[in-house]
Amino acid sequence: MKYGAKMIAKSTLEAVPNGNPERDYEIDFTIPEFTCLCPRSNFPDFATIRIHYIPDRSLVELKSLKLYINKFRDQEMFHEAAVNRILDDLVALVQPRFMEVTGDFNVRGNIKTLVTARHAAKGYSPNGRA
Repeated sequence: MKYGAKMIAKSTLEAVPNGNPERDYEIDFTIPEFTCLCPRSNFPDFATIRIHYIPDRSLVELKSLKLYINKFRDQEMFHEAAVNRILDDLVALVQPRFMEVTGDFNVRGNIKTLVTARHAAKGYSPNGRA
């Protein structure tokens, strides 16, 4: 196994402290090379994943996010499951005030799929978006 594959296999999502937890501010990540495998055909599915969140006390550490996302490349899952799993894992990690994950999947079989999943902390409404 080459060093990159080893890094991906051993990686875990990590959080770091938010230096400004008193303030609402927005963080956006765009991940244009997401892949997973169709559980029915085993053909690869390609997507751009967008993560938008308002942190509370913790932030997502970027290198750990990169390695985490690369773990999906050999996993069989439907588009909806991938997006919801990413949201669930990130919410469990950083407990944000608000988070939205969108999977913009490439056309396959003449169908374009866009999946959006959201989370808002109890009682939190960022500018009416929740």
